[in-house]
Amino acid sequence: MKPEHVINQDPEIHGGTPVFAGTRVPIKALIDHLKAGESLDYFLEGFPSVSREQAIAFLELALIRAIP
Repeated sequence: MKPEHVINQDPEIHGGTPVFAGTRVPIKALIDHLKAGESLDYFLEGFPSVSREQAIAFLELALIRAIP
């Protein structure tokens, strides 16, 4: 999945906070859920506008950037 289909950053949406593309769900919400020990499924239940594919693609992008 292309990064532009995963992350959107628009000053008109949450003041430019990175969100999942096509939603108003901040990327940080996923990170916060995972840091709290919650599962990806739990996150997706709470934010149904985010697709599983988007969430996994974000995690893969983060991994690639963290470990080049």
